[in-house]
Amino acid sequence: MIQEHKTLELSSIMENVHQVEALIEEVCEDFNLNNTYLGCITVAVTEAFENAVKHGNNNDPSKKVIVNFQKSSSGLSFSVKDEGNGFDYQAVPNPKSKEKGLHFPGRGVFLIQSLADDVNYIGNGNELEIGFRISSINFETAVDRIKKLKQYSESVQKVEK
Repeated sequence: MIQEHKTLELSSIMENVHQVEALIEEVCEDFNLNNTYLGCITVAVTEAFENAVKHGNNNDPSKKVIVNFQKSSSGLSFSVKDEGNGFDYQAVPNPKSKEKGLHFPGRGVFLIQSLADDVNYIGNGNELEIGFRISSINFETAVDRIKKLKQYSESVQKVEK
C-alpha cells in the first residue's frame, strides 16, 4: 500500500541523512518515479536537511530536524523543519552574480530552488516546504504505455493475418 504521509523526527546529526535518502527512495518507488526525479528530489531534500542540521541547529545533536512527506493532488511535498532561529531567505546571495566555485553561501538554497517545482519558507525561515509536481510524469508514462500497448496490439493483428 502506498503511503501518502510520513514523518521522520531525527537527531541533528549529518549521519541521519541516510534515513532521509531511504524515505525518498521509498516514496519514488511507491509512486513509480524515474531516476531523474529521484535525483532531483534527493538533492533538494538532503540539501534542506543538511542546512537544517548545520545552519539551523548548529550541529547540536540534542536538537531535532523533522522531515515530513505528504502526497498532494498536484504531486509530492516534503518539508524540513529545524529548531533554530531561522534566517532571512531573501538575503541569501545570488550565486549567479559571481563565479564562486563549488562552495559558496546560498549554494544549498540555490540547488533546492533549481531542482524543485515549488519552494516555500514558513515562519521565520526554519521550515522549508519543497514541492514536486509529478502529474506530468504520470501522464507521460501513461501515454508511453498506451503507445506500447497499441504497437503490441498491431503486431498481434499482423501475426494473426
